[in-house]
Amino acid sequence: MKPHDIDSLERATVAGVAPAKVVEIGGWLVPLDDGAIGRAKSAVPLRHDLDASALSEIEAAYWTEGLTPAFRVADKPGLRVVRDALATRGYVTDKPTVVEIGDVDRLARLRDTPGDLLSEPDEAWGAVFLGEGFDPEDGASRVAALTRSPDAMYGFVREDGRTVAVGCVTFGYGWAGIHGMRTDVECRGRGLASQVLAALGRATQARGITRVFLQVEEGNKDARSLYRKAGFQPVWPYRYWSR
Repeated sequence: MKPHDIDSLERATVAGVAPAKVVEIGGWLVPLDDGAIGRAKSAVPLRHDLDASALSEIEAAYWTEGLTPAFRVADKPGLRVVRDALATRGYVTDKPTVVEIGDVDRLARLRDTPGDLLSEPDEAWGAVFLGEGFDPEDGASRVAALTRSPDAMYGFVREDGRTVAVGCVTFGYGWAGIHGMRTDVECRGRGLASQVLAALGRATQARGITRVFLQVEEGNKDARSLYRKAGFQPVWPYRYWSR
């Protein structure tokens, strides 16, 4: 991807999860938040060829807000010096994740019968994050963050009067970003998530946006298989760094 694409995608990523505060320091975007979403509380380089000169200032920004410093760094050669410097400072990696980009038209065609859409999440939408198999504190934090997203649509599938699958698409910086995909544990394996994705794809089409991205944990084989079928392809992996 070209440098301006990386910059705009990372800005869209952070904006979509609505951190309490965001600052820029030495080529890094630094979201300052105490919620559950890692992307909303870890500094990310806006280029894949930065040195480590801003790390101390970034750490100070987190400490000033009473937060623990954390970083989200792509596994790209141009950021090796950053990764080495973080390791020297005592940071370790966690949650290997992959950024993937997709084709909006293919996403919209994923299912002939897509899910439904909300302009604002309702209680039933948020309840999926709080159901059996999910951490309720983590889920509540994620629902609160996604509800704050400045420009978003919320997809869902309802069966017998109960919402059983949800997801969110946010818009900004020329991108659509897929977030918060969740399916009730008892309803998995039936294609409900693909219905949600198709609905989010059609909402993106309606905006005239042609670029869509998401992040998925590297080891989540089921989700990655679904996203491949939806037309997503990996562009770079990253890891979280924390002490």
